[in-house]
Amino acid sequence: MDEQWWTDDDRLLEVLQDALASANDVPPSLVAAGKAVYAWRTIDAELAALTYDSAWESEAVDVTRTGETAALRRLTFASDQVSIELELTADELLGQLSPPQGGTVSLAAGSDDLGTTPVDEFGFFVVRPVPNRPFRITCRTDSGTTVTTGLVSP
Repeated sequence: MDEQWWTDDDRLLEVLQDALASANDVPPSLVAAGKAVYAWRTIDAELAALTYDSAWESEAVDVTRTGETAALRRLTFASDQVSIELELTADELLGQLSPPQGGTVSLAAGSDDLGTTPVDEFGFFVVRPVPNRPFRITCRTDSGTTVTTGLVSP
């Protein structure tokens, strides 16, 4: 067979592979637009206002356990429908909804979804580990209420 024919065929396959590979690349502007649209998914959520932060009073409260000191920060976010009380340590985020009710809690940092955890029928939830960057909490109760907090800085 003619050597030129194989060379042209190989070149054609290379060009086709390059075309298919570049077709799978998503333009950065499209990614940014997608993230912006995704951020609007909770636009109907009620914004819970920060009504208490233990950091306002002084440094974080020191709690002594068997000779070790742990920093504990307490926060309260309130809306017309639900209050979210949080206790933030280095290892975990403990929370309770008031009035007590079940549902789910989702954490997000910017447009990054950090996960979802269930809220039991008493309104309690635990998140481990604590995100290492500022995050928002969105609570969706079993009764249909959706509430989003402002940013929480760990």
